[in-house]
Formats: sequence, C-alpha cells, structure tokens
Amino acid sequence: MSNYHEPVLLQACIDGLNLQPGGTYVDITFGGGGHSREILNQLEGGRLFGFDQDADARANAQAIGDSRLTFVASNFRNIKRYLRLYKAEQVDGILADLGISSHQIDTPERGFSTRFDADLDMRMNQQADRTARQVVNEYSEADLHRILGMYGEITNARTAASALVSARSNRPINTVNDLKAALQRYAPRGKENKFFAQVFQALRIEVNEELQALEEFLEQVPEILKPGGRLVVMSYHSLEDRLVKNFINKGKFQGDVEKDLFGNDLKPLQSVTRKPIEASPEEIARNPRARSAKLRIAEKI
Repeated sequence: MSNYHEPVLLQACIDGLNLQPGGTYVDITFGGGGHSREILNQLEGGRLFGFDQDADARANAQAIGDSRLTFVASNFRNIKRYLRLYKAEQVDGILADLGISSHQIDTPERGFSTRFDADLDMRMNQQADRTARQVVNEYSEADLHRILGMYGEITNARTAASALVSARSNRPINTVNDLKAALQRYAPRGKENKFFAQVFQALRIEVNEELQALEEFLEQVPEILKPGGRLVVMSYHSLEDRLVKNFINKGKFQGDVEKDLFGNDLKPLQSVTRKPIEASPEEIARNPRARSAKLRIAEKI
C-alpha cells in the first residue's frame, strides 16, 4: 500500500460515517485500503465491502487479510446489484474518495500522468475497451470540443479540439508526448502544467465515464442506506462536487427540490455539514493532493 496515496481528511471521513461497531459499511473506492483499514479498526464484528475496478486494488484487499472485508472487483455504479448478491441490501454508511490515486498517476504505463511518456491509456478498469488514445484519435472535433470544455473546463477548448484533429490527420496521437506536442502552442504561457492537467482530466473522465458512474451511484444511495445511515463523499473537482451537493440538497442533479402538497421538501438525504469540509494548511503541506478536496456528509432521512 506504500505507493498508494495517503488518505485525505482521513479522520473527518471516519467521523462522518458515525461508525457503529456492529454495522455494515461500504468503501466504494478501495484503492490502497487506507480508509478501509481505519474503518475495520473501529468495527467490532460488523462488515465492510470494498469496491474497486482497478485490478491493483485486489492485492491490497488480500494484504489486509480480514474476514470482515469483502472485496468487490467492480465499478461502484454497480453497488446495489453486488450488495444484493452478498445479502447486504441496506448498510449503515458509504464512503467515497473520488478521483485518481497517486498510485495510478505514478505508474507510467497507465498513461494518467503528464510527467511520463507512455501510451495514452487512462483506463481505471484495464479490461475496459475505450482508451484515451481512441478518444483523441476517433472522436469528432465537436465531441472533443465538448469534453475538453465540459470536463476539462478549458477556456480554449474549441481551438484545442481543432488542433488535435489537425495533428492526427498527419499521424496518430498515440502517446502522452504526442498529445503534448499537438497542444503545446495552445497552452497558456506560465500555466502549461495546469492546462495539460485539465486536458488529462477531461480525457480521464470521458474514458472512465466518471460523472455518469457517480450519478448512477448517487441515485442508488437512498435505497441502500438505512434510515440514519451516512453518506461521506470526497471530491476533487467542481463537476463532481456539484453533482454531490445537488443530490444531497435537492435529491436530484438539476432544478429545484420537489415538495409535497404541504410544502415539505421531498428529498431522501439531509446535509450534516453546512459547508464542505476542507483540509487544513498543515495537511495540504504534508499531502498536496488534499488541496482541492471537498468533503460532504449526508444522512438518510
């Protein structure tokens, strides 16, 4: 687990779950198992399910070697199906640490990082069909413009999309360095690293259907959580945080909260924290990944 990231806001996450010693919990982004280990430390009996679609995470679950832990090799969008399979249709708490792990970024051949030249892959599930190379080389200019603007929040998304289409007409864009070369002249001076991080974020979100998976997961939460059960979600960019915030506050992703005949809000969750919890300057200094983290906690009504 040493090359996985240090869990961000670990104590706040654990506190947010309001752990019951004999309860049933789900860590939907198992990764290196950092959060899961701490949950297990506080359970007496109880049960924990760890979801992760990345094959590398399975070895971390096996290393923990705890009979209370069930590892599920699947995307968390399938949470209800698998919990039903394991006869755990309702649980006391669900934890999500969204985004990408340091392990994935630091493994060059995965193609997640701008720091290494590698094939443009970016698949969290290495059995999945679609890679970043396919997105860059096969998507239309309009679709590239859409994902760079929407998922990468790049101001010159239209120009960048046009540049990719122009570059691939000469030869395929197969590697990290190919991609950077195609877009180098369009990176704002002095902000090149941020620009390429946004490009890579956009491609990663598209390849892994991250926002669609998050929506599908959140829609299942009210049915899975017991009354009084907790949802704890940590996100790292505004698109994820907006979905989580809206679902907690309104019970849906867009529009106003629905009301019954008496004017009462019709929503399954209530926020436990008025504002998202953020890392302290001390934690950010120790773990830079914490800088953009926003932690939201909700309870099933």
